[in-house]
Amino acid sequence: MRYRTTLGGVTWTFATLAEVMAKASPLRSGDMLAGLAAGSATENVAAKMVLAGTPLRAFLDEQLVPYELCDVTRLICDRHDLRAFAPVASLTVGEFRDWLLSEAATTATLASLASGLTPEMAAAVSKLMRSQDLILAASKCRVTTRFRDTIGLPGTMAVRLQPNHPTDDAAGITASILDGLLYGCGDAVIGINPASDSLAVIGDLLRLMDGMIGRFEIPTQSCVLTHVASTLELIERGAPVDLVFQSIAGTQAANASFGVTLAMLGEALDAARSLRRGTVGENVMYFETGQGSALSAGAHHGIDQQTLEARAYGVARAFEPLLVNSVVGFIGPEYLYDGKQIIRAGLEDHFCGKLLGCPLGVDVCYTNHAEADQDDMDTLLTLLATAGVTFVMGVPGADDVMLNYQSTSFHDALYVRELLGLKRAPEFEAWLAGLKITDAQGRLAPARPGHALLQALG
Repeated sequence: MRYRTTLGGVTWTFATLAEVMAKASPLRSGDMLAGLAAGSATENVAAKMVLAGTPLRAFLDEQLVPYELCDVTRLICDRHDLRAFAPVASLTVGEFRDWLLSEAATTATLASLASGLTPEMAAAVSKLMRSQDLILAASKCRVTTRFRDTIGLPGTMAVRLQPNHPTDDAAGITASILDGLLYGCGDAVIGINPASDSLAVIGDLLRLMDGMIGRFEIPTQSCVLTHVASTLELIERGAPVDLVFQSIAGTQAANASFGVTLAMLGEALDAARSLRRGTVGENVMYFETGQGSALSAGAHHGIDQQTLEARAYGVARAFEPLLVNSVVGFIGPEYLYDGKQIIRAGLEDHFCGKLLGCPLGVDVCYTNHAEADQDDMDTLLTLLATAGVTFVMGVPGADDVMLNYQSTSFHDALYVRELLGLKRAPEFEAWLAGLKITDAQGRLAPARPGHALLQALG
């Protein structure tokens, strides 16, 4: 099948649906690096016109990454729910965009539709959307998950407390955790990126967090963001594992570059659930993704990076995660060059993830060699909060001293809460109020010298 349209007296022809998708994408450096981007603004518009007239069903008939070559494609196809797809099965991509923005697309209808959509459908419609469209449609999508507290309820935004330390120093990590808790952060997860891959060190970090959560009876969960194989070994050794972490991508080959298979993820899901450490639910997986990961691994199959990112969400949702995090600006300017591209990508990722039924959070971030600054992050944070983002990061001073990138701070979360009246997970909100860290309105209360958390800081 060939895809063509006439624009300005010129006939534009695209050989495959994958080419249409790539050239309809908003410009970004990663697609340019891969040689996939439209050669001009006119070609981009022509591709969008073709895409708008393409039936959604085309994505069931023409697989962008061949079924026989990729287990991610097989997962997506084999789990596709034709009954859930039926309400939009007759629509083109352009008509689907209009429907998503209409009053017919309610929170309930979008929830029932999620299993009927393939990631490619979500990516396709996002390419036709302006920022306000991505925000409005995403704001109607709600995905609720549970472990020791409830994430994703309407009117809430959670925060991952990220207390990384360049030497995994227990005192430094403890100080950052207590600092974040005193700022009301940590309801999504207390999650450490370890500097070491030593199982002994990672086990110590898990026991450190487990001890703090138990001592103060904090209704949250912990995670050390190490490889899934390491976590499985630690579970075998009896370590107190709450959530299993893994970076994932949108192709089998890209996941192989991470040293992970779908079977390993299934094994980890079963192992973590067998521990029965959750109190209000059993969503035990935590995934991170990022546009450009497949290209950086040479595993993109000629597919644009945003479509592959949506396919990563197709992987994530199969394992019923508590949290999925797009680390949007972390890979670097080779894939998202500047603040404008990072902002656009963050809104796309959040919309696609939520539409597909994932509890999507965003690490609003950039690397120091990108053409971006904290004003860009303020913009993206504010837009995502209005769109109903599930969670964001809480990093001391917004500057991660171990990973060496810029993210969002404990104070940034307070700003968004005050601006939009967003609450924390209800169990965590009640805990903060019980310890008088916050007042009845959820705002930080004045610090008291004898407070238990301050005493723990020593």
